[in-house]
Amino acid sequence: MMMRSLVAGTAAGAVGTAALNVATYADMVLRGRPASEMPSTLVKIFATSLGIDALTAEGEAAENRRSGAGALLGFVNGIGVGVAYGLLRPALRGVPAFAGGVLAGVAAMALSDVPATKTGATDPSTWGAEGWIADIVPHLIYGLTLAYTFDVLDG
Repeated sequence: MMMRSLVAGTAAGAVGTAALNVATYADMVLRGRPASEMPSTLVKIFATSLGIDALTAEGEAAENRRSGAGALLGFVNGIGVGVAYGLLRPALRGVPAFAGGVLAGVAAMALSDVPATKTGATDPSTWGAEGWIADIVPHLIYGLTLAYTFDVLDG
């Protein structure tokens, strides 16, 4: 039973991450906004503290590496929250999927935004309403997709 929930959580986290990415890219198309540089900036900050030259160097190749590493951090976050959800959900069967999904979305958003804010990679006080909506909506879509996918997969 635990293995089933773990696998379902992992898969649901991946599906939720795909939904978050679709929502984010749709927002970019609709508003004509560029991709966020925050993940790359966060990678550079972490890489600097760890002494990873390939991620701290200047130039196009290093920028591409940081961009790729930032995207991978998003997958780690999304799938990781899915794993945690899969481990916790069986003990919380009385909690509606909607509530669990909102909590999962908030957790994923916090795991992304708190380190970025603490390191100075972003400053939420400068985001404005559009910036907050662009962060909250995809994370809620992520969480709800995760929760309902998990319930389908876990039976």
